[in-house]
This record gives sequence, structure tokens and C-alpha cells, in this order.
Amino acid sequence: SHVEHLTDRVEALQLDKRKNSEQKRQERIFNDRVRTSGVDRVALDHQVKERREKEQREADEREAYANDLICGDRAACVLDQRQTKDERLLNEAIVQFRQQFQQASCSREFDLNDPERLKKQEGMKILAELTGEDLSCKERQRKQKEQLRGWCIQQQQEREQTKQQLKQELHQYDQSRLSLDNRALELEKMEKQFRRAATTATKDYNLSLAAEITQRRLQEHREEEENNRTDIVNQLNGDLLTENPAQSASVLGPSRLRRDCYKGMSPKELEQYTLDQQQQAEEKKRACMEQREKEMKEYNLRMASARAALLLERQQARANVELRRALDNTNAQLAQAHNAQQKHIHKVYTNILDERYFSQFNSSNR
Repeated sequence: SHVEHLTDRVEALQLDKRKNSEQKRQERIFNDRVRTSGVDRVALDHQVKERREKEQREADEREAYANDLICGDRAACVLDQRQTKDERLLNEAIVQFRQQFQQASCSREFDLNDPERLKKQEGMKILAELTGEDLSCKERQRKQKEQLRGWCIQQQQEREQTKQQLKQELHQYDQSRLSLDNRALELEKMEKQFRRAATTATKDYNLSLAAEITQRRLQEHREEEENNRTDIVNQLNGDLLTENPAQSASVLGPSRLRRDCYKGMSPKELEQYTLDQQQQAEEKKRACMEQREKEMKEYNLRMASARAALLLERQQARANVELRRALDNTNAQLAQAHNAQQKHIHKVYTNILDERYFSQFNSSNR
């Protein structure tokens, strides 16, 4: 049963579409009313339509880009206005803070630059009297003398107090210096005692260490001499110098030997080795004879196969010659029949032109 695939259906639809478009093109081209000097009007109209659609898309893209620029500019203007407003509010807040908490009267040197300083001073007031008149001159002079006497007494007391304080500080300084000197002498004495004790302890430790090292060296020398004597005895009584045949055995198996301890084969091993060699030679000779007989049999078989193939090839050649002769006879008969048929056709049929011959031209739009 025939199974229709999806690809076959798609190809059939595409083929039908191409056939329909070709048929419509033929109708347009061979129609004198539609065709104008061999120009495909529909194709040109389609190209003009595509060009206008492309221009419209480009115009829409430019308009969209301009709208995006306008939106960006508006956003920038809004952000600029917001920043300007924030700066203005910040400046107003700074001015207000300065007016409330940083007035000139709160500064440190305001009393020196106060324009109303004289008005705020307490004390003598200028009376509305005559120029140069001073009615309280004696009282003011008495108060001034008392004030000067009080200042002198206060200065003397402060001077005496300063002297007493300086004397007390000098006495404390001397006492502290004496105590520091005594402490330094004690520390120096203690340091000398500690150094003397440390030197004595170091000397004792060095003497004991030297004695211990000397004793250890003597012990090591005795042990080394004892080890050397033991080593010499072991070497003299060992398997190497005594040539013990058991030492050549390997841990890998009884058939393996150690190269560093092997001293050669014994007479029994030599006899066994000779027998093994003779046996191997006989086995090798027998294997060579069997191989030679096998090769001779294979040679005879190949020769027989070659003779049979030669006979078969000769028979095939004779059969091919007979077949070729039969084929030549058949071709000759066919040629005679073909010539006779051609002569008959030339006699019966003639070459006459009719409308069907001319109707095949100008039948395509390509």
C-alpha cells in the first residue's frame, strides 16, 4: 500500500503553487490588453508597493526615534527642575539654620566687635553736667588706693605661696631622686648576683655536658668496634664466602635464581641440562620434518588446483568463442532486418508540415 508522507504533500503543494503562478504569468503576458511592450505591470506594481511600504516603515521608525528623543529631553528637563528646586530648598534651609543657631551675638569674639559695647558697660555714667567737673574725685581716689593696697597684698601672698610650692616640689624631687638612686643600686647589686649565679650554673652545666659527651663518644667507639668484629665474623661465616648453593634460590619460584648469588651449575644440573638440550634438538628435528611434509602436501595440492583451473579456463575460452560466433550471426540478421525496415519507411512515409508543427512554438513565457 502507498503511504503519503508530509514532505510529499508539501512538495506537491509547492509544485501546484508554481504551476498556478506560471499559468497566471502566461495569461498576463499573452493578453494584449494587459501586456504593454513586454513589461510585467503586476510585478512593477508589486515593487512600487514594496518600496512605499519600506519608506513608510522608515518614516515610522524615524518618528518613533524622534518621540523617544522628545521623551528623553522632557525627562531631563524634569530632573533638572527637580535638582534646581532641591538646591534652592537646601540653600533656604541653610540660611534659616544660620539665622536661628549661628547669629553674630553667639560668636566667640562678638564682645570685641559689639557696636553697643559702651552702652552695655556698667559703672560711671556721663552726667549732664559741666565739662571737667568731677564731684566724686576724693571718693574715687580712696577706693583706688584701697584697691591698689589689696592688689599688692594679694601679689605678696601669691608670691609667698609660689615660693612655698616651689620649695616643696624641689624637696619632693630630691626625695624621689634619692629613692631612684637607691633602687638603681639595689637592682645593680641583684643583677651582679644573678650574673654570678648564672655564670656558675653555666660553667657547671658545660663541665657536666663535656663529661657526658666524652662518655658517649667512648661508648659509641666501643659499640662501633664490637659491631665491626661481629660484621667480620658474619662475613667469614656467611653464605657469600662459603658459597652456599641454597642462597641462589629466588622467592619468585623454584625455577628462578638470583643473579648476585649464583655460582654456576652443579655436575648433576649440568648432566640434566645436557639431556634437556638433546631432547629439545630431537623435538626440533622432528618438528622440522613434519613441517617439510606439510609444505610438500600443500605444494602438491596447489599444483593440482592450478592444473584444474587451467583446464577450466580453456573450456571457458572455447565456450566464449562459440558464444561470440552466435552473437555475430544474430547481429548480422538484425542489421539486415533494420535496413529493410528503413527502406520500407522511406518508401511509405513523406515529410509534410501541418499546423501541429507550428503550434509548438511560442507556447512558453520564458
